Amino acid sequence: MRRVAGALGAGGGRSGDAIDGRIRLLRLLAVLAFFVVGGRAIALASSAEDLARMAQGQQRCTLTLPAHRGSIVDRDGQDLAVGEPRQTVYATPYMLDDPEAAAEKLCRALQIKKKAARRALQEALADRSSGFAFVARQATPERAKRALALDLPGVGSYAEETRVYPQGGLAAQVVGFAGLDNTGIAGVEASHEADLAGRPGSAVVVRDPAGRTLKTLRQTQPTPGETVRLTIDADIQYAAERVLERTVRAYGASAAVAIVLDPRSGEVLAMVNVPRVKDHRFGVDARYERNRAVTDAYEPGSIFKVVTIAGALADGVVKPGTKFSLASSIKVADRVVGEAHERSTTTYSVREILTHSSNVGAVKIGIKMGQKRLLKWVDRFGFGQTTGIGFPGEAAGIVPREWSGSTIGNLPLGQGIAVTPLQMACAFGVLANDGVWVQPWLTAQVGEEAAPEPERRRVVPDKVARQMLSMLTDAVEEGTGTKARIPGYAVAGKTGTAQKPLADGSGYSKSAYVASFVGVVPADDPRLVVLVAVDEPQAAIWGGEVAAPAVADIAEFALQHLEIEP
Repeated sequence: MRRVAGALGAGGGRSGDAIDGRIRLLRLLAVLAFFVVGGRAIALASSAEDLARMAQGQQRCTLTLPAHRGSIVDRDGQDLAVGEPRQTVYATPYMLDDPEAAAEKLCRALQIKKKAARRALQEALADRSSGFAFVARQATPERAKRALALDLPGVGSYAEETRVYPQGGLAAQVVGFAGLDNTGIAGVEASHEADLAGRPGSAVVVRDPAGRTLKTLRQTQPTPGETVRLTIDADIQYAAERVLERTVRAYGASAAVAIVLDPRSGEVLAMVNVPRVKDHRFGVDARYERNRAVTDAYEPGSIFKVVTIAGALADGVVKPGTKFSLASSIKVADRVVGEAHERSTTTYSVREILTHSSNVGAVKIGIKMGQKRLLKWVDRFGFGQTTGIGFPGEAAGIVPREWSGSTIGNLPLGQGIAVTPLQMACAFGVLANDGVWVQPWLTAQVGEEAAPEPERRRVVPDKVARQMLSMLTDAVEEGTGTKARIPGYAVAGKTGTAQKPLADGSGYSKSAYVASFVGVVPADDPRLVVLVAVDEPQAAIWGGEVAAPAVADIAEFALQHLEIEP
């Protein structure tokens, strides 16, 4: 019995040890499980925080609220450029189940008909890796509403503005244009970008997964742009454009410019470029989209004789009655200068030299003045420097500083020097404004702020200005400018017919000319300066034939429109 009990006692000890081992193993497994579960819980908690942050980032977004772009209006408030509300429709391609079908529906709703545009949209929506694609920029609100009504996942819209030009192509090269992003690219749209653009606002919104806005958390309102009022008179501009178009057609010319200027104030009432920009659509023909009245320089020809003669009178080199014996031509260094029309040797006074536009007479006066005096008056009248009108790309022109032997035979009659049409109009403005040059300007007002007073400076004595106007009135009454007459009004003016220089600089073309005329009306109490320059007319080349009638037509309308009595 004792042996049995001893055996049993020994077996019970071994069994207890095994139980203790199993307990320790369970404890270890429990500890390990605790750490695994705890670590997983921590990981899940951290992941949940990350996911929450990601979800919040996806649902919250900051939108830019575009500012209303200010209008551009004429002097009387007629709209030349305005902003109209539009909606830009976009899509999230990876959210679309059937991109091809979605593209087809959107094309129908937005009336996208061009094959290339439809194909481009299909390709954009088929890119499943993309989170954003434009469907239609600046769609009308009605079309955008139809697109959103399709309730396609990820398709939404945001507000934009498009630029509209209610007067069609009127003064297009002056007004310029704003691009797809409603930013000024040319003309007044570009030069006044900071005034017109305004300041955009912003909004923080919450969106659902389909891109629909659920609520707005905070919002800053945009500040609209200012209205820019120009000195341009839309009615005079319209009439001048029609006159210039008829002139270009009638003479088979390549282009033409016209300027109507108030010489007392410096206000530009019209600035015309033909060919016009049809329907104000830029990007079609860059040759005619710049404002050539300001950006392009040309050799003015005989209209420049007013500078030579006014300077000679102011310096006391000649008087209106000073006489010159004039052969039919004159040799200057290696160049022979002849008259535009054949004549025998004659005697002309300074008045007659201007009235009959004598080349030989102008050269003789220039020789009498000399290089130093001539250049002084070129500078005093503002050539070789910008006018300060503030228009983008204004040219300064070209004034020869290093002279050859024949320069004195070129410059006095307006060859060998390049000027802009605006510079030339301002030079005549000096004579029309008692000898005082007034800085030209296009912007009358920005918002509530009127434009500053233009710069003024005396160029010639008032006596010289009156003498010049008297002689220029003779030029219209009995000289080369008779086709510029206007019934009931005294007109002063000067013709110009200039050979165009060859592109290689080897001389002058035998067939390409610029025909021009500048008129001052009424001559006895000047209110307007009107310039017309016609590039490469074919049916006739003379300024008195081609440009003078156009000046008369433009001036007559402007005089009546402004109610300036005969």
